[in-house]
Parts: sequence; C-alpha cells; structure tokens
Amino acid sequence: MSELLEDIRKYWTKRAKGYSEYNQGELSGEQREKWRQAILAELPDKPLTEIHLLDVGTGPGFFAIILAEAGIQVTAVDYTEEMLKEAKANAGELSEKIHFQQMDAQNLEFPDGTFDAVITRNVTWNLEHPVRAYQEWYRVLKKDGVLLNFDANWYRYLCDEELRKGYEEDRKKTKEQQVEDYYEGTDIAEMERIAAAVPLTEILRPAWDLHVMEEIGFQDCRSDETVNERILSRADQINGESTPMFLVTGRK
Repeated sequence: MSELLEDIRKYWTKRAKGYSEYNQGELSGEQREKWRQAILAELPDKPLTEIHLLDVGTGPGFFAIILAEAGIQVTAVDYTEEMLKEAKANAGELSEKIHFQQMDAQNLEFPDGTFDAVITRNVTWNLEHPVRAYQEWYRVLKKDGVLLNFDANWYRYLCDEELRKGYEEDRKKTKEQQVEDYYEGTDIAEMERIAAAVPLTEILRPAWDLHVMEEIGFQDCRSDETVNERILSRADQINGESTPMFLVTGRK
C-alpha cells in the first residue's frame, strides 16, 4: 500500500459517519427515485434481475441499495472498512442481497467479463492511479457492458484562480440561501493536501475521461454535463455550483 493510498483510506474512514448521514438524507428524499431512474435508463436492455452490477467505491451504500431494491444483482466494493460497515447498516435486511467486499477500485479482484455494468460516483477524482482504474473497470465488464461514472472537478480550485473564486462564492451562497455547507465539519486542510497529491486535480474533466476511455477501448463514449440539474437536490447544486457533477458513459 502506498503512503498516499493509506492517507486516502484514513481520511474516508474519518468521514464515514458524516458521509453516511448524507446518504441517509438521499435515501429518505426524492433523490432516491431520481437517481434510480437516471441509472436504470443507462443500463443494458435486459431484465433487471439478470443484470450483474458492480458499484465501485460504494461508500455508505446509496447506489447499491437503490439498485438492489430494483432487483439488480449488486456487488459493492469500497477500500474503507468503516464505509462498508455504514453501507451494511443503511441497507438493513437488503444487505443480505448485496455482496459487499473491501477492495481497491484500482486493483479489482474479479475475473474478466464479470459484470453487465460498473457504476461509480465521486471516486475517480481522488484516485492515485485513475487510468489503471478505468482499465480495471473495462476488464471486468462483459461484452456490451456499460460504465457509468458520476464525478466532478473536485478541488480543482487549488490550481485555478477562477474556480477558487467560484468555490468561495459557493460557500457564501450556502449561508445566504440557508442550506447546509457540506464542507463544514470536514478536515478541509487534509483533503486539500490529498487532492494536491492526486493527478486529476490539475486536469480539466470530463474531456480527459473520454480520451482515456477511448484509448482503453470503450465504445460510444459520451459525457453529460447537465445531469446535476436533473438529479441533485437544491442544496447539492448550491454547494457545488462552481464544480457541477458530470456523467461519463461507455460500452465495452
């Protein structure tokens, strides 16, 4: 294990409880169904009960839960043990139908061609080896399997003055519009230190992702940079107005 990977693991171990509370909010609100419908629209055209899906970096289990509810056969992995504990607790009785496993997103332990779909959210940006991760996600997909990667240019404000101004404006707007500031109560200094060390912080995305995916062999690669407007809550959109979420998809 590299020192950086260990730092990332420690950070998300500390964040597990708070991130789980955020996911619980999603599970109790309208985002639960908005997310599910958006994801189902991208999956292979086959009965949901026949789809084997890998949720990479499941965190507290939001995707795993809402997709297992739909009848999909879900395997959910995360590098952080505490996140998996939160995921199992959030899933309740449904956890018996979800295969939770501790695993590195960049070094998956599954055979080639295992899954019909791979899905991930807010994971790629803080990986030490994101190209290797994309290669692994491609490897474990079946022929015609699909990748759905939801992410954003998190912490790019560290190397972009305009985005720094946008980030600071986002913090002001959370107070002006009386919504929770997701950055409060987190170790911002530690996350910024980690973000400065990972490669994607300085790279403008999703153009980079599409290029890498095509180089690896993904077909029909595309990005959706308005997906946040359809899915995210008002609080989410205000918190990340300067760094909106995007979706990149591709087929094997």
